[in-house]
Amino acid sequence: MSIEEVCRRIQPLETSLQVKAQARLDRLTKPVGSLGRLEELAAAYVAITGELKPHVPRGVVFTFAADHGVTLEAVSAYPREVTPQMVLNFLRGGAGVNVLARHAGVDVRVVDIGVDYEFDTVPGLLHRKVMKGTRNLAVEPAMTRDQAEQAVMVGVELATEAVREGIGLIGTGEMGIGNTTPSAAITAAMTGRSVEDVTGRGTGIDEAGRRHKVSVIERAIELHRPNPTDPLDVLTKVGGLEIGGLVGLMLGAAAARIPVVLDGFIAGAAALIAVGLQPLCREYLMASHRSVERGHRVILDHLGLNPLLDLDLRLGEGTGACLGMDLVCAAIKIYTEMATFDEAGVSEKS
Repeated sequence: MSIEEVCRRIQPLETSLQVKAQARLDRLTKPVGSLGRLEELAAAYVAITGELKPHVPRGVVFTFAADHGVTLEAVSAYPREVTPQMVLNFLRGGAGVNVLARHAGVDVRVVDIGVDYEFDTVPGLLHRKVMKGTRNLAVEPAMTRDQAEQAVMVGVELATEAVREGIGLIGTGEMGIGNTTPSAAITAAMTGRSVEDVTGRGTGIDEAGRRHKVSVIERAIELHRPNPTDPLDVLTKVGGLEIGGLVGLMLGAAAARIPVVLDGFIAGAAALIAVGLQPLCREYLMASHRSVERGHRVILDHLGLNPLLDLDLRLGEGTGACLGMDLVCAAIKIYTEMATFDEAGVSEKS
């Protein structure tokens, strides 16, 4: 299977299903529209999956991990050694995403798609390494086009395998020291906004560090001239391996009619690439929250996605996605378990 074939499998949503779902929501024992975004989520889930009477789905967050050569430019507050250290923390269940996944009742699957470290046979880790981290995008393309395509297909294959297992809701997660730099570069390239407008402080650099980060990204874009009409060119030149994996995860899930709950800025950058490759993919995406990262607001506006939460989050890993997945499941329970006026024998509005 190729990326093009996956994109061709993604179909427009059946709006008639959304109408039918909303009709049931309007008959529930409440004033019409009084559960707001929860009703919107339930109707969207029905339209995406085609299930008029859905069960609460099994959910999985895929946390893709990779390193970035651009860390040589001192764009992060943390050393790149933190990437493999955090991967081991995920596998032990000690990270923020693990805590919130347990709270939401979803699984976390950790994927080594490009960490500059050999984990050998660490239990629980999905070994899908394309290369040991990207190259320094400030001086050369982050990867080859073939490597970018490989990273995307890793995500497609993981989504496809999850659907075969009966997974009905997928969340995005990532880990990679330095990855807000390629995310900002992708955002600038795909939206046409200035690098200044889309570059934040990442893991906590100061304002001088942020200005340096802006200059690094500007230099990379000037050097490589990523082509926004060819999203894979953008991913190849200024992207990241975990971002590529997330692109494929979104495309593969959409092709199988499974909703994807996006995390924050890095997931948003991946969504720009995925929607660039197949605009219909956008209808299968749900934005869990609005990140503190300034570029994330630009992404959400560009994609027309309305985030469910605004909690000043900026951790990544899939933490926001877990909270969003919890809300999706709550919405499905409202839709399927709440009584209608007829069923409950309750008088309607006169």
